[in-house]
Amino acid sequence: MMNWLYLLVAILAEVAGTLALRASQGFTLPLPSAVVVLGYGVAFYFLSLTLTAIPMGIAYAIWSGIGIVLISTAGWLWFGQALDLPAVLGIGLIVAGVAVINLFSHATPH
Repeated sequence: MMNWLYLLVAILAEVAGTLALRASQGFTLPLPSAVVVLGYGVAFYFLSLTLTAIPMGIAYAIWSGIGIVLISTAGWLWFGQALDLPAVLGIGLIVAGVAVINLFSHATPH
C-alpha cells in the first residue's frame, strides 16, 4: 500500500516541478527554478521507492499518464491553454489506459 502512496507523491511532485518549470521563465527566476529542482528530485526519489514492489513499466505508465492528465488540466485552468476535441480524446485514452493497467493487469500488485 505504501508503494502506491509513494507513486502518488512522485506524480504530484513531478506536476509541481513541471508547473514551476513554466513559471521559471527559462530558469531566470530563482524561486520557481528551485521548485523545479526540488519537485523533480522528490519525484524521482519517490518513484524509485515504488520500484521495489511495482514493475518499472507499470509504475512509469501510471506516473506519466496521470501526470499528463494533471498537467493538461492545470494548463487549461490556470494558463488558458486550449484543449481541442482531439486533445481531450487523447487524454481520455490515456486515462483509459491507466485504468486498464490498474484494473486488469496481473503485473501490478493489488
